[in-house]
Amino acid sequence: MSATKDTENVAVANDAGLDRVEAPVTWRTYAMCVFASFGGIFFGYDSGYIGGVQGMKYFIQMIDGPDATSLQSSQSSLIVSILSAGTFFGALIAGDLADWFGRRLTIIAGCGVFVVGVILQTASAGLGLLVAGRLVAGFGVGFVSAIIVLYMSEIAPKAFRGAIVSGYQFCITIGLMLAACVTYATENIDDSSSYRIPVGLQLLWAIILAVGLFFLPESPRYFVKKGNVDAARIALGRVRGQPSDSEYISSELSEILANAEYERRVIPQTGYFGSWAACFSGSLFKANSNVRKVILGTSIQMMQQLTGVNFVFYYSTPFLQSTGAISNVFLMSLIFTLVNVCSTPLSFYFVERFGRRSMLIWGAVGMTICEFIVAIIGVTVGFDKTTTDASGASVPINISAVNAQIAFIAIYIFFFATTWGPAAWVVIGEIFPLPIRSRGVGLSTASNWLWNCIIAVITPYLVGADKANLQSKIFFMWGSLCLSCLVYAYFLVPETKGLTLEQVDRMMDEVSPRKSAAWKPTTTYAGELHRMDGEKLDREEAI
Repeated sequence: MSATKDTENVAVANDAGLDRVEAPVTWRTYAMCVFASFGGIFFGYDSGYIGGVQGMKYFIQMIDGPDATSLQSSQSSLIVSILSAGTFFGALIAGDLADWFGRRLTIIAGCGVFVVGVILQTASAGLGLLVAGRLVAGFGVGFVSAIIVLYMSEIAPKAFRGAIVSGYQFCITIGLMLAACVTYATENIDDSSSYRIPVGLQLLWAIILAVGLFFLPESPRYFVKKGNVDAARIALGRVRGQPSDSEYISSELSEILANAEYERRVIPQTGYFGSWAACFSGSLFKANSNVRKVILGTSIQMMQQLTGVNFVFYYSTPFLQSTGAISNVFLMSLIFTLVNVCSTPLSFYFVERFGRRSMLIWGAVGMTICEFIVAIIGVTVGFDKTTTDASGASVPINISAVNAQIAFIAIYIFFFATTWGPAAWVVIGEIFPLPIRSRGVGLSTASNWLWNCIIAVITPYLVGADKANLQSKIFFMWGSLCLSCLVYAYFLVPETKGLTLEQVDRMMDEVSPRKSAAWKPTTTYAGELHRMDGEKLDREEAI
């Protein structure tokens, strides 16, 4: 059956009031998507291990000299932020590579670049090579973090797309947990193994993902974008576990083809720079314009970072050490990570039961309350109120208040892990039309890493004892930013639950974000093209 015939059949079915047929979900579809989400371990493991390594005595003295007890704020800032800088540029490049060579090969290439960076870090015995290795590894993480979300969104069935993409965030939390476990196990080793073991283990994640992707199909929507309908049909059959000539595959493929053709007519592209220009086309005052979608995608990733979660995972070890309140800060960091891991699977249910928009709104409410409670307790009776014990060490005056702060930080992590953590990734995988999807997701992911980098750079100066030394007062800043996340989600984020990627585009064209949850599809792109072609024929006959 030809692509044109597929399109006509769906148009007729739609005009008859029939629902479009969709293939049932098979275990094979789940397995493919779950494996692809494994790329989240890259992000999570690096975020987790670097925080623990910075608190290791051997590592501190290797970087800052034999008498050092903690890293200087400038050194800590550079070590943490340089990977995010590399990832920012890697994510920007990844969009083009995904359109030129495919989603799957771009991810595999990212694994290769990442391996080179990890080797450099593992071989380092000082600041220079370590920083260079983290920069190179950052490019690889940028490739993977941008295109994994795109790949999963394009192959996942609509009924479970949110839950499956949330699996990426779950793998991030697993990476954080593994890193916390490894650094906890190696913290007391008094040689280079203390940091080389946590760094070197990253090679394993890259190899597993790269090898596995050789056996997965390419995204059918990539083949549609390249005009290879036969390859798209075969790929869609593989990811849906159906014969490529089945009614299910013909029906779904026809709508993908129709959407692609519709978008090509509405968004004309001329060459490389024209396709980039298309990302910023349209009016800022029209919700469905490309420029508004790019702003939405980049800003939602910015807001995710401004919740302050990476302050906890990047800097909780040195921050808790500076308070003198916790006897074993490595164990406490591990507990925070376990809360993150155990909470995230709840988002698989929430994202499909309550929707993306509701998750973001209520998650922001919960995080705001927790952050302000931590700040208020801290500046009154908690972390910030200390005395000196018999040995001359600084200890908190009120241990119960400190424990309360720790508890509310853990609750804050729970709210993040079940809402903003996964939902922000789900949204950016769904809102972009096919002609700009890879670049839109790349720009959004680059925004995540840009703000990740900014936070990594400025935080040591905000909490460092030799700098601003805000202590618990920094939670007032995070709480205020979480409040802004609430306002942002309420007014700007649409509900995309239960829609195909093609239907999301139409929904954003017809209703505002606040009315999006009630929107239901009334037509298909195939039907729209059928009518457009009919009107064109009528005009030609009239002339």
